[in-house]
Amino acid sequence: MTTAGDLGRRVTERRLELGLNPEEVATRAGMSATYLCALEASPSPELPRAALWRLAAALDTSVDFITGSGMDQPPGRAEPSDRPLLESLSSDECHALVAPGGVGRVVFSIDRGPVALPVNFRMLGDNVVFRTEADSDLLAILPNGEISFEIDHLDEALTEGWSVLLSGHGRAIVDPSEYEQAESLGIAPWAGGRRDTYVVLVSTQVTGRRIRRRSGHE
Repeated sequence: MTTAGDLGRRVTERRLELGLNPEEVATRAGMSATYLCALEASPSPELPRAALWRLAAALDTSVDFITGSGMDQPPGRAEPSDRPLLESLSSDECHALVAPGGVGRVVFSIDRGPVALPVNFRMLGDNVVFRTEADSDLLAILPNGEISFEIDHLDEALTEGWSVLLSGHGRAIVDPSEYEQAESLGIAPWAGGRRDTYVVLVSTQVTGRRIRRRSGHE
């Protein structure tokens, strides 16, 4: 019995994330469904570069993502666009970008200085909800301490991206009905461990910026 390799696993997970079956992805990529299924199950598939590009496009992602390239290096190493345009985002645009949830960074200050921690989050209305440990440094400054939450996304291939910052007051969720709401969001921390305390950031300020390439007429 073979075990799927990292490439096959990434392809499968991305396909399921998009809600596509192998036949649909294969059609998009110009390959047979049998070949795609074999690729997903193979422990060490080998694809020509052209096939990787077609497969990445079929999955609305990049070759780097499905191959895992650059996983041990910070993002944003590509050369910047020669026609970048930096735009400020409205509050509505910011909320639309962060609405799906994902991974962001909670930013707060303790005695030793600023701290930024990556956490999985979901949105409850316009507010950020995430889980933390009962003895975390963050809980020691709540409910009176101000905190911020930063979310961003970079497209290495297009050298485009966006960043959103929500700032306000955080508090641990203790009300039973609100706790039940938070649990229903399905927040599953990648870091694992017992993270049974839910924190909500009630945002009072939302700002964001987007970098994109100028079109030909701009």
